[in-house]
Amino acid sequence: MSEIAINKRGKQTKTKSRDNIFTIFKNGDLFTRLSFLIMGLGNIARKQFVKGLIYLGCEIGFLFFLAKVGIKKLKGLITLGTQTQGWVFDETLGIEVLSQGDNSMLFLLYGVCTLVVMGIFLVIYISNLYSAKYIQDLADEGHHVPTFKEDLRDLVDNKFHVTLMTIPLIMVTIFTVLPLLYMILIAFTNYDKDHQPPGALFNWVGLANFKDMLFSTSSFSHTFFPVLGWTLIWAVLATVTCYFGGIVLAILINKEGIKFKKVWRTIFVITMAIPQFITLLVIRQMLMDYGPLNGELIGWGVISKFIPFLTKPMYARIMVLVVNFWLGVPYTMLITSSILMNIPRELYEAADIDGASPIKAFMKITMPYVFFVTAPYLITQFIGNINNFNVIYFLTKGEPLATDYYFAGKTDLLVTWLYKLTVNYKDYSRASVIGIAVFVISVIISLVTFNLTSSAKSEEDFQ
Repeated sequence: MSEIAINKRGKQTKTKSRDNIFTIFKNGDLFTRLSFLIMGLGNIARKQFVKGLIYLGCEIGFLFFLAKVGIKKLKGLITLGTQTQGWVFDETLGIEVLSQGDNSMLFLLYGVCTLVVMGIFLVIYISNLYSAKYIQDLADEGHHVPTFKEDLRDLVDNKFHVTLMTIPLIMVTIFTVLPLLYMILIAFTNYDKDHQPPGALFNWVGLANFKDMLFSTSSFSHTFFPVLGWTLIWAVLATVTCYFGGIVLAILINKEGIKFKKVWRTIFVITMAIPQFITLLVIRQMLMDYGPLNGELIGWGVISKFIPFLTKPMYARIMVLVVNFWLGVPYTMLITSSILMNIPRELYEAADIDGASPIKAFMKITMPYVFFVTAPYLITQFIGNINNFNVIYFLTKGEPLATDYYFAGKTDLLVTWLYKLTVNYKDYSRASVIGIAVFVISVIISLVTFNLTSSAKSEEDFQ
């Protein structure tokens, strides 16, 4: 049962609630129980006419939507279409005419939209039940039942956070939840270049794509695990090199006796001022087999033939790490510089008195302090490198290609492989499976590593 308290302004507030839909029905009066069938009736019975009519209007609108559109779209979601586009003989005209077929893609999209509408209605329906029980408790305990104007005033006062979050929540639902659900469902279909609606419909295949990726002997499975392995190796090396490189660079610049500190920081930050894709495309041209760098090295007699910077797998992987180091170090350097300037000097003075060497002071004072503050940033960078599309695609395009890979190259990450499957080869179902795999990996790594850091365990202060 809800407990009602009076706040400092004389308004009722719900301090604690143990109600759920079962206890609401069990402990509710007649009007509250009837709200399970007729939304808003509990509010209308206690003179909250506007609020009750809004709930009732939502129910009527939803039932009308289901009868008029929703059920049809749900059936389409199950079948994904039955009629393919093709030429049929028209007996009236005596010629063959093009018969318009179903579009599985639209059937799936409209079905997902219907599911989201049903989810939103479910939230409103449950809100109606809690509202009916809440005002029943107010009436039973002799408190004032708020009017619609008082509820509106409360939305810009005590519940202003709810008002502010409403529009962002709607936008997230439309632009994030809907596309995410659509992408996830595609993973359970055979939507590829051979099933392009309306000429060829695609249909549900269950977990076949996941089995093909994880357990089969197909080229898709033989490509997934090597690409996953390289993705994780790349993410670890790219993150670690940039992180520690930035820390070392920040320490060197902030070291006592170094002049023109601001100038040095500015020089290294210049790489951030130029759009990254421009830098990567220029470097790609420089590192080509017959590009300027190889040409100059041959001209100077340093080498006799060109170095395959981007065309030999091992060389290409090393080069993307080096270029990423060049681009990523300034970010860590800037973050670390501000942290180093805020480490209490007394810690270093005490360590010096105790006879600690510079290396020991770094390991016991500088590094723990920096890591405490930057641990969330480090995790973010690691996940960002798993999905680092720019450096790989603009520098190597995932090449060199491999004949034993399924439309992937030796430097491809999961995200660039996914992009190729989607844009170049129209293999949407397998691309969706890879996208889900990337999401699961990122979530697991993020949650586990963050909860292990001292930043999560001791949020308020450094120990």
